[in-house]
Amino acid sequence: MHVNEQAVKEILDKLNGAKLVAATKYVGIEEIYKLEQLGVKYFGENRVQAFLEKYENYHGECEFHMIGTLQPNKVKYIIDKVTMIHSVDSYALIKEIEKQAKKHDLVMNILIQVNIAKEESKHGFEIEEIDEVFDILNNYPHINVKGLMMMAPNIEPEKTRVYFERMQNLLMKLKNKYKNYSLTELSMGMSNDYQIALEYGATMIRIGSALFE
Repeated sequence: MHVNEQAVKEILDKLNGAKLVAATKYVGIEEIYKLEQLGVKYFGENRVQAFLEKYENYHGECEFHMIGTLQPNKVKYIIDKVTMIHSVDSYALIKEIEKQAKKHDLVMNILIQVNIAKEESKHGFEIEEIDEVFDILNNYPHINVKGLMMMAPNIEPEKTRVYFERMQNLLMKLKNKYKNYSLTELSMGMSNDYQIALEYGATMIRIGSALFE
């Protein structure tokens, strides 16, 4: 896979203040450097082992985010290497992030993953659980919750609008209710539906295949 320069430039032009998190799980360090040259500042990794190999060889200026499912027992390997974990989907994971962040004397930025369409194949908290999650986060001083993350169902992009709108409304509600948190981020939208996600307030889009050819 090679970086599609034209596609990258077009997507960067459409961001309107949002951040492009390039999903780089299928590419190597060379492509990461190429993306960086084109103006990409955030890279999203899905698999811990592959990420660690890239991290060891990367000497650029950009940030790495963990955007894939993260097992609690893998947190210790990435806690001091990523600047944000998007895919926080369980109480066990929250607890382990706090434990490892405390060990390293740092505060980890996280997003709470919401299973907005209640799909059995997707990870994340149900929308009805979110208040409980935010109440619990008060007990974890080494975690800084910055907002929410979701994956839309794999359906026609136009039909995803209802889910993006629900996420936008949920974040607004949480902002009003939990003023002690700085809830600024809404990570949603991928290669096939990011333009619709941007219409509904996405502040981070996670794009993989659309950046490459």
